[in-house]
Amino acid sequence: MSSYRVDFGKPIPLFPLPGVSLLPHGAQPLHIFEPRYRQMVERCLAAGNGDLERTDPIAMAVIDDRNGPATGEVSLCEAVCVGRIARVEQLPSGRFNLLLHGLCRARIDELDPPADERLHLRAWLRPIEPDFQSAPPLPDARRAIRSLLGNPRLRRLTSAGMATAWLDRDDLPTSVVLDLIGFAVVQDEAIRYRLLEQGDCRRRAETVTRELQMLDRLVAQTDLQNHADWPKGLSWN
Repeated sequence: MSSYRVDFGKPIPLFPLPGVSLLPHGAQPLHIFEPRYRQMVERCLAAGNGDLERTDPIAMAVIDDRNGPATGEVSLCEAVCVGRIARVEQLPSGRFNLLLHGLCRARIDELDPPADERLHLRAWLRPIEPDFQSAPPLPDARRAIRSLLGNPRLRRLTSAGMATAWLDRDDLPTSVVLDLIGFAVVQDEAIRYRLLEQGDCRRRAETVTRELQMLDRLVAQTDLQNHADWPKGLSWN
């Protein structure tokens, strides 16, 4: 198990992207090519002196398209996912391929804009939730989600088998499983952001359950459209 700890006593580099690209316990491959973010990765790696367990973290921020661009920087949603560099490859061009592993939820307290030689944005962050090991086990929610994923309709999901395997593992806390399922199954960006900003895992369990129930109803409605009844060359859609 990783001994990595996030130091919230100093500003953390931000990597803004449209939509939620990372949740805690998930992993996101990234190709880093812009000079400011190449500098960000270089500085994070330099802090570890070759040891990935000691590199500085990177927080994946969500661009807030509703507010439009802010002065000097894009407008960002408050909630972020703090991650660590789990794997890195530096290319001859100076670009990076890296794998960012999600660690925890946090909220932006104050932005630290680029200054002097630093090209990238940082922020002072505060954690949203306590350590996942102190979260309640939520056995009823776990069984409900397991039942939904086990029905014939949702078993068709590409990630259903993987999600069911997570639920069947006694060594994975429910709070971790909820994040893994949210990252793998939920595609709606508004719902994914809701999962990111919710510090209470009970509310995340309700959100994941509702999303799976809605998806189940959608698949059931689709199944009512008998292919044999379609006009030739067309579908009811």
